[in-house]
Amino acid sequence: MTPDREQRFCRSLHADASAWGERLAAAYRDITDRTMRHLPIFNDVLSIAAIDFRAREGRVVGMMVTPWFMNVVTLMRDCTSQSSPSPGSNLRLRFPAGEIEFTVSEPAAVGLIASYSLFSPMFEFEHMASARATAEAGLAALMSPANRAALDGPDARPGSIDRRHFLRGVLTERRA
Repeated sequence: MTPDREQRFCRSLHADASAWGERLAAAYRDITDRTMRHLPIFNDVLSIAAIDFRAREGRVVGMMVTPWFMNVVTLMRDCTSQSSPSPGSNLRLRFPAGEIEFTVSEPAAVGLIASYSLFSPMFEFEHMASARATAEAGLAALMSPANRAALDGPDARPGSIDRRHFLRGVLTERRA
């Protein structure tokens, strides 16, 4: 990408974050129709939703809810780096609540994304309203610097958020 196009992308990033989330949701709807609907991990009471996609420090981030997973997702094309990792690789990103490790993938025609799985499968959700509320709460926790205090204990691994405790209010656990 030329420097001029990169600057235009960065200026429009905030305005386009929600629209990009909806494009990602459309890609997952297509995946649902083609391959996922009849698999045993599919929770048919849920639908696909892009939750609160926004620009944050030059990167689009939001929560993707599907009938088979709930992930924090970020667009790999950003305003902060010149190179992109390849699909299947891991990438550590810092948020106000701490640092988490994403997995890079390339679903359909939306480009490279990085995902951090919170739930998969999604059978503990009995309706979409509870899945949406959980996604909103999870993203709010990730974006809250107040949750960083959980990272400052003497035995805590610096800057690392543990997936199992992410939505339970305890963002880290002791690790040997």
